[in-house]
Amino acid sequence: MSVSVRDVAKKAGVSVGTVSNVMNNPDKVAQATVVKVQAAIDGLGFIRNDAARQLRAGKSRSIGLVVLDVQNPFFAEVARGAEEAAAEHGLTVLFANSDENEDREKHLLGLFEEQRVAGLLVSPITSDLSEIAKIRDRGTPVVLVDRESKDKSFSSVSVDDVAGGFLAANHLVEIGKKKIMFAGGPISIEQIADRLEGARRATNGTGASLEVVETKNLSVLEGRVLAEEVLLRPRKLWPDGIFAANDLLAFGIMQVLVVAPNVSIPEDIALVGYDDISYASNALISLTSVRQPSLLIGAKSVELLVQADQNVNEAVGSQVVFQPELVVRDSTSP
Repeated sequence: MSVSVRDVAKKAGVSVGTVSNVMNNPDKVAQATVVKVQAAIDGLGFIRNDAARQLRAGKSRSIGLVVLDVQNPFFAEVARGAEEAAAEHGLTVLFANSDENEDREKHLLGLFEEQRVAGLLVSPITSDLSEIAKIRDRGTPVVLVDRESKDKSFSSVSVDDVAGGFLAANHLVEIGKKKIMFAGGPISIEQIADRLEGARRATNGTGASLEVVETKNLSVLEGRVLAEEVLLRPRKLWPDGIFAANDLLAFGIMQVLVVAPNVSIPEDIALVGYDDISYASNALISLTSVRQPSLLIGAKSVELLVQADQNVNEAVGSQVVFQPELVVRDSTSP
């Protein structure tokens, strides 16, 4: 038989309202009463019915986080940062993967809204934010993650990916590479397009060429396919430097190059990744990469979400833009 709030109130010798305050607003109750009610809760083994509480309150104590690719350790670190910050506010994070699929993203956002989440953290696939705006306008706070809000209508936490792309390509130019390849995609994803724009700025006017290869996704497998295609070319048509739009893609490229005969990294082909995930420093050839502060991105996103919930009538959101950092390792430094 389940234990009710009335049972707790009777055992503690207080009203049902006092028990409710102890669970939801303990700062409004005398400490001695809190101790007494908590003892009754523990003694009876009472478990609160959070579903019922959500129906009364109109929202849950959970926030939804929708990312582009759950297999990318970068997003796992973002989620970890969000969870740590959410816990400080008595919130939990529900983690979901859009898998870079617009229909899946829309479905997940709808499910979270139906669950009356306290807010949404979203790394959107396209620049069309109309569906996300509708959810926000219906009362669910939304913060864009790893993506800037160009019109400032959403709060957002992002990294200057144009600057990051410049750092990566400029490094290849500085170590003497002349035939640079940018690999990444889909380029319709704003972060990828920004990294490409940075690479173009870095190579423009330097005498170095920039070949752009749009990949289907940013996976290790896609990187392997790309590297195998490069090695099928006549050697004189090989790039001498590759900037991969994320580390997973770079690792796939590296896996093929390190076992290919007569290919040396970085002498023949230097390699730069993006995100600086934990594996970058531990690869067979440690990977030069552009570091994003993933934990900070997650934590700051939650902070802005809490602020957005408290200031629902503000027309302009808060924009936080972190600066990336180039971490040089063996894949560009022999």
